[in-house]
Amino acid sequence: MASGYKLLDPNHIDPQFGKASPGKIAMWIFLVTDAMSFSGFLIAYAILRSSKQWPVPAEHLGIALSGFATFLLVCSSVSMVLSIDACRLKKRQSMLNWLLVTIIGGVIFLGIQVYEYQHLVHIGISLSEFAQGNNLFASTFFMVTGFHGLHVLTGVIYLICEYKNAFEGKYDNGDYRNLEVLGLFWHFVDLVWILVFTFIYLL
Repeated sequence: MASGYKLLDPNHIDPQFGKASPGKIAMWIFLVTDAMSFSGFLIAYAILRSSKQWPVPAEHLGIALSGFATFLLVCSSVSMVLSIDACRLKKRQSMLNWLLVTIIGGVIFLGIQVYEYQHLVHIGISLSEFAQGNNLFASTFFMVTGFHGLHVLTGVIYLICEYKNAFEGKYDNGDYRNLEVLGLFWHFVDLVWILVFTFIYLL
């Protein structure tokens, strides 16, 4: 019976549970407004695609490679969760390792995106067509994926900064709030890419 009440013991309750820091609230506000931007891009893409003659994405885009990039980004979200959990449990080395895995996942994703851009330019879907606005497929593709890529780049820089803080011992006390804010941003980037991949690559 005593074990049934063990969870009610204040010593076993996370002191940060249910407490939103100013940074966390600010991140949520930013993510809501940012989600509106992505929604606008995807709605514009859907409208243009339905009203114009549109190429078959699978004929130009590397579905398999982008699918792997999607899987990689999902895995990096998992490693971000594991890093936060390790910080909460004061497992310093595990926290650093999982943060590093997350960073590597983001860097590889960006590398795949650059490779895909080079491939598209090679087959004639170029950045100049995007800039001049005479190819709606190129325009919308580069706009949406480029905007998302900028978010991934920002996230990787953010991750590197927090890795530096963690390496210097800032989170050795188990205070994971800053990492949790970072995690919100990284999960958002992951979720948005799943939508982008579905809308642009698969449909």
